[in-house]
Amino acid sequence: MDRNEFIKKGLVGTGMFVAASAMGSVIKNDIDELKELEVLGFNHIPNTKSALMENAVLHKAATRGDANHGWLHSRHTFSFANYYNPERMHFGVLRVLNDDIVDGGEGFPKHPHDNMEIISIPLEGDLEHKDSMGNVAIIRNGDIQVMSAGTGIQHSEFNKNQNAPVKFLQIWVFPDKKNVTPRYDQITLTTADRHNTFQQILSPDPTDAGVWIHQNAWFHLAQFDAKHKQTYQLKDKINNGLYIFNLNGDIRVNDQLLSARDGYGVWSVSDVTIQADTTAEFLLMEVPMVI
Repeated sequence: MDRNEFIKKGLVGTGMFVAASAMGSVIKNDIDELKELEVLGFNHIPNTKSALMENAVLHKAATRGDANHGWLHSRHTFSFANYYNPERMHFGVLRVLNDDIVDGGEGFPKHPHDNMEIISIPLEGDLEHKDSMGNVAIIRNGDIQVMSAGTGIQHSEFNKNQNAPVKFLQIWVFPDKKNVTPRYDQITLTTADRHNTFQQILSPDPTDAGVWIHQNAWFHLAQFDAKHKQTYQLKDKINNGLYIFNLNGDIRVNDQLLSARDGYGVWSVSDVTIQADTTAEFLLMEVPMVI
């Protein structure tokens, strides 16, 4: 499937209108990904290959949606475009967690978003971004990019390199207020600052470390040596839960083993203890549990 057909199919845009580049018009997705959700709170019921605990959910890497379009290979932790699983819609306000690989020179043509907080975390390669606010940037591993789509933006994302893939996480979070003025930001962090600790990369506070979004959420990245152990204290112990996405290596979260690309969500706790069995890298996403 080529890029324009991909756009028309609606895979990059959930619950939004998608621009058809060849026609210069706007068409609606044939898959309304962000359909009206039954109010399920954190929607923690897993699919049949997941394990449900009293206050936690385990999403093994192999249970994710798998969309391979040739130029794009995307794994979806939650329902997205052609991958629809009513038991895997969201974790609280965390709506999309896509693990994307884009071939050299390929990418997503200009398309619109609205009323969503969109976070991109590059893992490998160079991702070129352009948007309707006039921003042109290349983001790489160590960078964090955020957009508050608000009343509406258009943007494109392409692999800047012709001969190497770009790998990145695309994360969407429901905002705590709608129709805000669109906003773009990116920062470059020192990856050494996440060695054997939790490096804050996102918060609700513009004056705090990392980027910020319109939501009571905190994200941290960490790189642990084997056997290192540390406890994460939730910022909002009453309203928030924690979703851990393990990037590499093996870790134990409250004794639950996570291998590469496994996800684990927990709620109704005040803290979580994480120990690395091997050298490991992981992402912590603390988010409100009710939309």
